[in-house]
Amino acid sequence: MKALSAIAANAALSFLILISTFAVTGAQERTCLRGVNIAGAEFGGYEGPYGESYIYPSDATLTWAASRQMTTIRLPFRWERLQSKLHSALDPAELARLKQTVAKAKQHDLTIILDPHNFAEYRDVKIGQGSVTVEAFADFWRKLGSEFSGDPRVLYLLMNEPEGVTATTWFKAAQAAILAIRGVGADNLVLVPGTIWTGASHWFDDQPGGSNAEIFKGIADPANNFAFDIHQYLDADFSGRNATCPRTGDALKALEAVTKWMRQYGYQAHLGEFGGTASHDCLDGLAQVAAYINDQSDVWIGWTAWAAGDWWGDYALSLQPQDSIDTLQMTVLERFMTASDGSRAICGAASN
Repeated sequence: MKALSAIAANAALSFLILISTFAVTGAQERTCLRGVNIAGAEFGGYEGPYGESYIYPSDATLTWAASRQMTTIRLPFRWERLQSKLHSALDPAELARLKQTVAKAKQHDLTIILDPHNFAEYRDVKIGQGSVTVEAFADFWRKLGSEFSGDPRVLYLLMNEPEGVTATTWFKAAQAAILAIRGVGADNLVLVPGTIWTGASHWFDDQPGGSNAEIFKGIADPANNFAFDIHQYLDADFSGRNATCPRTGDALKALEAVTKWMRQYGYQAHLGEFGGTASHDCLDGLAQVAAYINDQSDVWIGWTAWAAGDWWGDYALSLQPQDSIDTLQMTVLERFMTASDGSRAICGAASN
């Protein structure tokens, strides 16, 4: 996408009207995991050197996140960098970078969602194919799970946006990973995505073996401390790759259907990704989605918008401040970060 400047110029005036139209309600008190993705550690080829191919969040970015009253960040990284060979020990240097980032974020009173940003694959091979077995995936989480075991400020997202695998295959991998995490004594909150990019708009889609809705109603967690990870963009094809957001209404209907499903089965969810450009319809959509999630706090434990990050440059969905000035998207979202009295929201871990 192109730079934000042209779109932002057209949106600025109407934006001033927009932000006053959405009430910030008391329901936010319980929907408390609110923040952004901070991209960078998943960038580049998995063999590229640190500082050239990829980067973890800077101190300045973490400070900015906390200053905007965020309570959480979603931290993408690459499985292949943290575990260079399947079934091997975790890479000491990469693990140290991850742990350092977690420690710095915690200093800012942020909760961290660990996000292996791999789309259900390892070195371009999907989970369940060849050497990338379900057990290999479980082994990865057995090792990573033990590193942050029992830390309530560290949440385990099993995988970013699984795609190219069926719900039945992914269910087996997710279930094995949960059991591996619990097997090392880690009771951290686990976030479980579905397939087809875990989109709310795809939750009920037919696929071989059954839809996400059909398959994942049977997920089991011995610690009973998990929520589903759901994504939903607002553009024409729900990809987040287009400059406008004409399908906010359809996106909200999809979120409503998922919310109903969660209530039916007694589950909770977290909106791990949603986002848009600085066009007026995207700003409007961002506000509507954040307001909806906050208002459905019996189901939704929070949200992380896509995305901040030190290396975004002119990426149209960037939430990273430019020359110390927040983007229009961030200015919209900040109104939904805080509790109803304007203070930083506080919450405990979710459980089902």
